[in-house]
Amino acid sequence: MSDEFYIGYAAIMPKATAKLIGFVILILMFVAVVFAVILVSGQNPFAPGIYEFGNVKEFSGTIQAEPIPFLLVERSDQNGTGAAVPFFDRYPLVSEGKFGFDVSNLRDKRVNLKGSLIYRDDTRMIEVVSSSVEVVSADDGPKDVAQTLGTHVLKGEIVDSKCYLGVMNPGEAKPHKECAIRCLSGGVPPLFVVKDTQGNRSELWLVAEKRTFLDYVAEPIEIKGEIKRQGDKLFLYPESLTRTD
Repeated sequence: MSDEFYIGYAAIMPKATAKLIGFVILILMFVAVVFAVILVSGQNPFAPGIYEFGNVKEFSGTIQAEPIPFLLVERSDQNGTGAAVPFFDRYPLVSEGKFGFDVSNLRDKRVNLKGSLIYRDDTRMIEVVSSSVEVVSADDGPKDVAQTLGTHVLKGEIVDSKCYLGVMNPGEAKPHKECAIRCLSGGVPPLFVVKDTQGNRSELWLVAEKRTFLDYVAEPIEIKGEIKRQGDKLFLYPESLTRTD
């Protein structure tokens, strides 16, 4: 017989069978590489969020308790006339894990604290190290008045700010819904993320009771509410929430 016959436990594979199997393996490897490239190219790029895990820094400033916990760090910028004017970097504060930062005994006090930065674009948050807060002064710190920008209707998504800014990736949409609900239930401040037709994003801090928005987390929704500006941050006080899907 001219046809090769190969038994799997034989020590040597016939040449024609070896060539065929080798060719099939090469084809399968090529298909696997092509499939991997297609799969990767079809994925959305990772969000530009950074979590400086383990990189603990020291911060000094004044606690602003409302509408959400911030640390106001004063620095001097130059205005158009060349004179130094006070300016505050506002860092939203969260605790370690899935918890918000308790400011009940720190309102308007000057403090030193330690924490790790979480940031995305121009928004920087501090994850405060437990028991690191030291009250420096009980004197009232800097005050600023919120500017009312009127009532608006916006479409977007409610996210938990800690994960969205850099702790998780992706920190938004349906894959992150359960984690977001747990973080928000623990007191992490909510953000309302709005996209325009070009895909540009705007983030507004959502000021509302948890029970009013938890059912809408990670869903496409429309919010009607009053917008206020305080420093360089925008705050949304919702009057109504409606699903848009």
